[in-house]
Amino acid sequence: MRSWVLAARGSFWFLPAVFGLVAAAVAEGLVATDHVFAGPISDIAFFSEMSADAGRSILTTIGTSMLTVAGTSFSITISVLATTSSTYGPRLVRNFMADRANQFVLAMFTSTFVYCLLVLPSVRTELAGRAAFVPTLGVHLAVLIAVVDAGVLVYFIHHIAASVQITTLQRRVQRDLIRAVDRTHPAALGSGWTRTPADAPPVTGGIAGTRTGYVQQVDLDGLLEAAVRHDLLLETAVMPGDHVLEHDRLVAVLGGSEPTDAAARAVRSAFVIGVERTPEQDVRFALQQLIEVAVRGLASGSNDPYTTASALDLARAALVPLVAREAGPRGRIDDQGVLRLRFRWPSAESLVATMLDSLRQYGLGHPSVVGGTLDLVARLGAAARSAPLRAMLRRKTSELMSAYERSAPDTADLAGMRERAGAVLDGLG
Repeated sequence: MRSWVLAARGSFWFLPAVFGLVAAAVAEGLVATDHVFAGPISDIAFFSEMSADAGRSILTTIGTSMLTVAGTSFSITISVLATTSSTYGPRLVRNFMADRANQFVLAMFTSTFVYCLLVLPSVRTELAGRAAFVPTLGVHLAVLIAVVDAGVLVYFIHHIAASVQITTLQRRVQRDLIRAVDRTHPAALGSGWTRTPADAPPVTGGIAGTRTGYVQQVDLDGLLEAAVRHDLLLETAVMPGDHVLEHDRLVAVLGGSEPTDAAARAVRSAFVIGVERTPEQDVRFALQQLIEVAVRGLASGSNDPYTTASALDLARAALVPLVAREAGPRGRIDDQGVLRLRFRWPSAESLVATMLDSLRQYGLGHPSVVGGTLDLVARLGAAARSAPLRAMLRRKTSELMSAYERSAPDTADLAGMRERAGAVLDGLG
């Protein structure tokens, strides 16, 4: 079920389908209301009577134009997706597909077409003794919706123009990263969470999956509930972002007896496995998206180190709080204080090292990027709480400067960079 929900959130079909069903219900309801209260409605000055030809013409014009606008909007969206994929990386396309504004615009236009299509057959002229009928409420609502759709079209043009700007894209990626950091490395732990679980007993069994793909989410609350109900101590063998094959182990059972079939089903239902990675719990993928934006700015076709520099600035908003916090939670305990679940999120050291290594590999030819990396290291070092993290930052700074010196930079750039690197190392102790 959760896998279906994740797919629906990032699709172009879910919201238009919901709006279409609502439009169909409203159309049928208003037509029925017009049949029952045709006389009282016609007495209202605002709902003036109209001929069947006028009502049919209005509905046909609105329905046809909205379908045309929906097709044009979809074409524009696909064009933006293609541009984004080739310029900023294919993994960033999901940011546009999951954009609620784009989904809402398509839903409004398509549901307007559905509404007009369903109201139109109820319009009839006087024929063979049958009285003419025009759904006054239905036609007037169609006109009102068309006016709203005109405003939606203007909003869509503004939104799509803003969406292709690199600053907008970077901030979307930054929000994904900040949310992922807050989920995996919260500033404060709630009841039932622990950062230092006791030593694990030996493995006595395991529960394997039934699908191949990427682990997108792990329901830790569901795993805890399953462990308590079946009196088990579980340890996750995979976490969000890991790729698993069918029959790969999802969790290990520590101590105790073999899990029952009911326990295995409960554990499997806590893992959402799909064909692609998602940033909700996968903090490594969320960081990888920001790194990809930064690195692609350094490609020979782009040659835009300023995009990389701004990506480094945005990375601080997530990485500085990350290194300032304690290690992420690693266990769950039940109401009696008994450890029931063990797991491990990526450490702050590994996440920061991944970004610094990527910048060292791709940014040596751009002094502004090297300087921005040193500034980032300085900010991280000032906020870092753990000695291993500060040691890693010193090591990565030395590796960056060694690689930069081997790249034969300009003498003036090298002297200034050595001075900045020396200040960073002094700050790191």
